[in-house]
Amino acid sequence: MQLTFYKYQGTGNDFVMIDNRQQLFDKNDTKRIAFLCDRRFGIGADGLILLEKHDTYDFKMVYFNADGNESSMCGNGGRCITAFANFLGVIKDAATFEAIDGKHKATLKNQLVSLQMQDVNTIENHKTHVFLNTGSPHHVQMQDDLSDFDVYTFGKKIRYGKPYNEKGSNVNFVAKISEEKFAVRTYERGVEDETLSCGTGVTAVALAMNYIGETEKNIITLQTQGGELQVSFETSGNGYKNIWLTGPATQVFKGNI
Repeated sequence: MQLTFYKYQGTGNDFVMIDNRQQLFDKNDTKRIAFLCDRRFGIGADGLILLEKHDTYDFKMVYFNADGNESSMCGNGGRCITAFANFLGVIKDAATFEAIDGKHKATLKNQLVSLQMQDVNTIENHKTHVFLNTGSPHHVQMQDDLSDFDVYTFGKKIRYGKPYNEKGSNVNFVAKISEEKFAVRTYERGVEDETLSCGTGVTAVALAMNYIGETEKNIITLQTQGGELQVSFETSGNGYKNIWLTGPATQVFKGNI
């Protein structure tokens, strides 16, 4: 069977994108999904995303990690599928779609895609780190000498360590550049490696930095290995609402495999 796919990337976080409105792709074939994401034997990507029809929204997003398993929310993936939906003519400059964590809104303007994230009502502030869920679970900790830091080794250790154990957590290491800007490097579960960027991760970092008092700003720029993203939000009691993730989302190529 020949499969037509599109490759998208958002600040280096890359995805195999498939138009599955006709329900021809087998979502239970974990090995095939892992093969397509494999950088040596397949297409190569951090994850695979299916665009499907939805009864009431513009479309549905189904996201799989590179290991072939369906995953929790992917922020950059949500921005990329919005750009893909625009390319397919499903939407114009705005979208409402369903992902695994519920309803999302998105807008396209000046080659940037903004994605509204779910409200965050619970944040755990520990001595060494902050933990919160922005559609996916995230461990956030400040880290000196971030540019030379061994993200893979230490991220993997934390990802599988207590209290995360089997379920695991994404792990973000953060360095403050200014009141309005932070550098971030992320170890992603499911990819099991450092990724060039993580949308739910930078969202978690922005909220965590505001929560622990590292910044009073509510519009924050996050510098990832793959480029810059912006997160804006409003405080709501002990949590956050009206959270938006903004950045580029680009089609790299179309192919058949």
